[in-house]
Order: sequence, then structure tokens, then C-alpha cells
Amino acid sequence: MRCLVTGATGYIGGRLAPRLLEAGHEVRCLARSAGRLRDVPWADRTEIVEADLSDPATLPAAFEGVEVAYFLMHSLGRPDFEQLDREAARNFAAAARAAGVRRIIYLGGPEPPAHERPSPHLRSRAEVAHLLLDSGVPTVVLRAPVIIGSGSASFEMLRYLTERLPAMVTPRWVENRIQPIAVRDVLRYLIGAATLPPEISRGFDIGGADVLTYREMMQRYARVAGLPRRVIVPVRLLSPWLSAHWVGLITPVPNSIARPLVASLIHEAVAHENDLAELLPGSEPLGFDESVRLALGRIRDAEVETRWSTAAGLNPSAEPLPSDPDWSGGSIYVDERTRPVAAPADRLWRVIEGVGGENGWYSFPLAWSVRGWLDRLAGGVGLRRGRRDRHRLRVGEALDWWRVEELEPGSLLRLRAEMRVPGRAWLEMRAEPDGDGGSVYRQRAVFLPRGLGGHLYWASVVPFHGIVFNGMARNITRTAETSGGGP
Repeated sequence: MRCLVTGATGYIGGRLAPRLLEAGHEVRCLARSAGRLRDVPWADRTEIVEADLSDPATLPAAFEGVEVAYFLMHSLGRPDFEQLDREAARNFAAAARAAGVRRIIYLGGPEPPAHERPSPHLRSRAEVAHLLLDSGVPTVVLRAPVIIGSGSASFEMLRYLTERLPAMVTPRWVENRIQPIAVRDVLRYLIGAATLPPEISRGFDIGGADVLTYREMMQRYARVAGLPRRVIVPVRLLSPWLSAHWVGLITPVPNSIARPLVASLIHEAVAHENDLAELLPGSEPLGFDESVRLALGRIRDAEVETRWSTAAGLNPSAEPLPSDPDWSGGSIYVDERTRPVAAPADRLWRVIEGVGGENGWYSFPLAWSVRGWLDRLAGGVGLRRGRRDRHRLRVGEALDWWRVEELEPGSLLRLRAEMRVPGRAWLEMRAEPDGDGGSVYRQRAVFLPRGLGGHLYWASVVPFHGIVFNGMARNITRTAETSGGGP
């Protein structure tokens, strides 16, 4: 079948597309920017179309000839995510109906009991599900609880909370029951749902083999990871708002995403039926311990396929760099550094592509750490997003508080800042051969201030640039010269 995958730059969509290809389907990916999928390993086997679910005029070409359409978009992390997802679902449904799509498949969240007031996150997921089910196109809605897989936001929360805190005071929702599911089982159900007969149009609960409380999940994670048993003391004083800030400080997941996820944990998430497993017979869903073992193995072997942070950034519309031809003008501040390197350009490039994450930023670690903590305290992403892969980068993926905006292998890495600053910021690093067997390192930081606060911010950090940026240029070039080009 020809399948349309929205959200292919995200955690689930980025894993679903290659598995649909392996199953023999044709895959078309819808993205606001085709460049975001340029570097994924399966890009040359798919058709990538540029379209925007908020703009109905861009959708007909994306849906033309499609038999199965996957709605995997969500705007979690944006303050207006409910409105954005509502609008996207309506436009998606209308385009699918107009194009004669035979099946819509949506991955949503669990439905809380009728007597409970749902969190905004789950309320939005339920609204999207109803909009798609009412589209006139046969629709399958998969209601998934916590997804366990390397790189998922829910797994990162569980992992960091358990590993970093041997003893913790927790909110009372840690006693709520959850039926976590392995990401491989979610993908199996998503692919299998495409084969269901057209008369089936409904929602299905999906879950793993175990029903646990969040407290039990942390204890069992600790056991699988080889950690001592954790001391967990639930109290009633921690509100979801406080819990989200606590999660935001301890884990890589920023407050903007932790808030809706934590608010959803106040509801139990247990499957009330198992109908889909009966319609799609196959292997039994994995248990919690095995799901954790597989996820940790992927992390240990540096084979994390996608991460929660690979989804579109906090400001998904990529503004032009102030030096680009289509820039509209305005104030701009630039810090430029150039250094000769007694090493070939390919060795210098390996160091450039390896910056960030566990490899660090080659300059005054305390300053970077303090800046990261200040960003976390302000509700930003901080430095804890790290890297998906220790040695290789892709356009569109997160790198600490940056996002890879442009990548020209062997020569250019351009990063766009997603930290909280009064303006927009970029960092460029280039490796250029010098013609004599050596190379030249060029580094440029660009800041486009917003209002008076932006100008004052730049003035306040300029005194530190000589230390931070000069040290960064010096240490990157020195590493290329002395270590063979590896971090």
C-alpha cells in the first residue's frame, strides 16, 4: 500500500517509516521542511513532500494516491498545543476524505475514567481521536499509555529519575496503575492496523504484558539496570505543577514537555480491552523488564534510532540566518574566530561533528554548565538533551540546547539555539583545507537581538566570549592536531 506518514521527524514516525518500507509498502513522508529528513538512512527510499497541516492548500498533493494515512503529529511543548492539534486534525481529516484515503491511523493516549477531569494533554488526544473518527474515513485510534523505548520522553523521565535519585519524595501519582508498552509493540500495532478491514473504525486500548504503579516501574527499572533498591516516599504536597518542575530539573525533558506528561500521570492508564491483539494475532507484547533491557541495550550500544528531541524544535519555523540573502535586516552581533590547524580538514571535521553531549564543548565546562542550569531554571531545555549519536549528527536533531540547522559533511556545522534568550542565536563551525596539508578552523556566533533586552543581554555576555569562544576555538583545533580527530 502507499502510506502517508506525518510526524516522520518525530520519535514514533521516524521509526515507523523505515518499518513500513521493510514490510513492502510505499512510503510518502509529509514534512514542513524536506531538509529535516535529508540525512535519515531511509530517505532515498521514500517520497518526501513539503506540506503544512495548518495550511489546507498545501495538502492535496501530499494525499494524492494515498491508501493509508498516519496521523502522528502533536504540538506538545507549545503553549497553544490544543488549538494547533485541533486545527491539524481537521485539515488532515478533510484532505484524507477528499483524496479517497481508505484508512486513517492515529496514535493517541489513554482515556481517563468518565468521572475524572482529563489533563489538557489527554483531553487534546481524545479530541483529535474524535475528529478523525468523525471524518468519514475508516479510522483506527490506538490508545497507548507510557511507551518504553530508548529515547522516548516517558522512558527518559523514568530513567533519569531512577538513576539520579537513590532516595526521593514523590507525588502521590506514583501509586497510580499504568500498563507500559514497548515501542516495538506500538510499531507492530501501527503497521498491523493498516491491514484491518474497512468496516472497523474505532479506538483500541493497547498495552504491554504488565500492569504496574509508577513506583513499581522505578523499582523494577533499578533492578534491571543493576542499581540498589530506591527509597520512594509518596506525599500529597507535590502538585502536578511542582512535579513538572522537579522532573524538568532532574531529567533532560524540559518543563514545557514534562508538564503535560506529568499531568497525564495523575490518571490511571490501563487497557480495558484487548481487541486489537485478537484482530492482529502474532507475538505476545513484551513485559516491562524486557522492554527496559532492550532500551538500555540500544543506549549502551549507541543505536538510539530516534529521540523525543528529534521532533520539531520549540520554534519550528527556521528563520533565515542574518547573513543569508533573504534576511530582512536589523541589528546583528557577531563573534568570529579563525585559527590555522596543523591537521587535515577531515580530522578537524571529526572533532567539529563530535561536539556536545558527553563530548562537551571544549571550553570552560563550568560556564557551559552554569548557563545550562540557568536555562533549566527558566523552563528551557538546558544542556541535558545531549546527542542521539556520539559521533554523527543529522539535520534537524537536537544537540544539547542547540538544533542542527545545516550540515555539510566535512565542512560546515550550523546550530540554531533553543535556549531561552531575548533574540535568536546561531553557532557555525567550519573546516577548510589550506592547500598545504593542513586546514583552517572558522567559528562564528551570530545573535539577532529582540528589543532592548536583547541588546542588554549581548552586552552582558560579551566579556565572557573571549574566554568561552576563544577557548572553544583553541581546544577544538588542538584536539584535531593531537588526538587524531576523535573526541
